[in-house]
Amino acid sequence: MINKQTTLNKLNAFIIQDKFSNSAWEERGLNPSNMEICNRLQSLFNDCADNLIEATNSDCKPRQLKSILEKLLDKVHRSDYDTEEREFICEYFDRLSKIVSVDFKDNLNGWLYGKVLNTLFKLTSFFKGQDKIVETLSQDCTQCGSKLETFILKKEEGIPDYSWQIIQCNNCNEFNLLSTGPNIKERRYGNYKAIEQLPKTIYSEEQANVRLEQIKFFRKK
Repeated sequence: MINKQTTLNKLNAFIIQDKFSNSAWEERGLNPSNMEICNRLQSLFNDCADNLIEATNSDCKPRQLKSILEKLLDKVHRSDYDTEEREFICEYFDRLSKIVSVDFKDNLNGWLYGKVLNTLFKLTSFFKGQDKIVETLSQDCTQCGSKLETFILKKEEGIPDYSWQIIQCNNCNEFNLLSTGPNIKERRYGNYKAIEQLPKTIYSEEQANVRLEQIKFFRKK
């Protein structure tokens, strides 16, 4: 079970994050939406996080936490947003749901694609099957303590560990250094996004950490 204080820390980190800043849009390769939309969404998500904090402090059940997310989702009218905005909205809902350990995927897929299309997706997923995770690598974010997980889908002997990776935590945006080790053929990111790869033929661990500190300094200014 996730420690209550860890959940509260993540929710507070979520609130102080400037979730719809120009840089947040640019990191997704998108032009920022207008200020009115960004401010409205920022306020809605912060209110939701505040409600989740209150519910967590009151030891509410998962179904009660899910109800808070559902009420916010009901307030966000799909037709008011374009495709990129909808996907960005879903990303933050997904992040909140993971912080409080609530399964919210079906709700988000239903909102994003509509009920009929979502049903078709679920049927396709059922017959096609999902990627099998053969191993999960995990390390703690150095700032908020979130689990930064890498899901290994395929392994093959003889594949070298090519590089260090600088990654960014989805919960608090802190930069961290990752090394997954050898023999990894296919993987999927968990609660982080990849920022930069540093070849191990060029960078020692010490040099990789120096580069990490440079990125922390210049990108947080």
